[in-house]
Amino acid sequence: MAEILVLVDHVDGAVKKVTLELLTLARSLGEPSAVFVGNGADAAIATLAENGAATVYVADAADLLLHPVAPKAEVLAKLVADKAPAAVLIPSTAEGKEVAGRLAVKIGSGVITDAVGIDADLTSTQSIFGGSVIVKSKVSQGTPIITVRPNSSPVEPVAAAGTRVDVSVELTDSAKKATTTNKVEESKGARPELTEAAIVVSGGRGVGGAEGFTVVEALADSLGGAVGASRAATDAGWYPHQYQVGQTGKTVSPQLYIANGISGAIQHRAGMQTSKTIIVVNKDPEAPIFEIADYGVVGDLFSVVPQLTEEVGKRKG
Repeated sequence: MAEILVLVDHVDGAVKKVTLELLTLARSLGEPSAVFVGNGADAAIATLAENGAATVYVADAADLLLHPVAPKAEVLAKLVADKAPAAVLIPSTAEGKEVAGRLAVKIGSGVITDAVGIDADLTSTQSIFGGSVIVKSKVSQGTPIITVRPNSSPVEPVAAAGTRVDVSVELTDSAKKATTTNKVEESKGARPELTEAAIVVSGGRGVGGAEGFTVVEALADSLGGAVGASRAATDAGWYPHQYQVGQTGKTVSPQLYIANGISGAIQHRAGMQTSKTIIVVNKDPEAPIFEIADYGVVGDLFSVVPQLTEEVGKRKG
């Protein structure tokens, strides 16, 4: 069975959910092998093995940790040359897409970004033009490099060997041009990360101000979801920009997306249209976002959302 390399997205060994999704997806394509670059490999290997990684390639030399992004591409390039995998799967994050681009140049292969599905013959499915067009694409040269959107595949743990194989690479001069001089740990609350969350509750211009997001946050917390915002809301200063969903913000593809007071401009739809189930609450029945809604409520979000939050609480109790 052909080997499929999966680049591990992690924070000091804490493996992110998107990596487990890619390992599940990789099993339908061949034999998954995880590629771990950075600190904390010992903590990560058990998780990777539980989710189907037959082999875990580890590159944790000190010089690799001094430089962002580029070393990951160099490690992958070495493994592609040595192991001849059938494909390389990378999380479709900002960093992941940069790694994919660098790797494609190094090994002379084609690259597909933002895939939402991959067939057994390595044909990728992409949702483009704000989700209005579905495209099937296939790499025609070299080893396929495919970045996959978070939440595009379920996580289905299957125990595997998780055999550690250490990998050493000599960094090129170009990989050393950017150096990490300092790290600051971002303080995070109890909510899941926006791009990885299975449930996202977003607010837009209709919340009326920063204080209006309290009802959005209450619903998100009752569901165990993340909070998002439209560009109009973040530009107005009502919610931090790192929570913006849309073409110029973050792309999400949760199991459930609840849009509150969001009209549905094409830029916002581009960032959430691949969500599995979309619920819309808006007092304007002509709002464009109703066109893509699975369920819609025409009403005042300050009346509807608190009732929904209360009902969720009752069901959980």
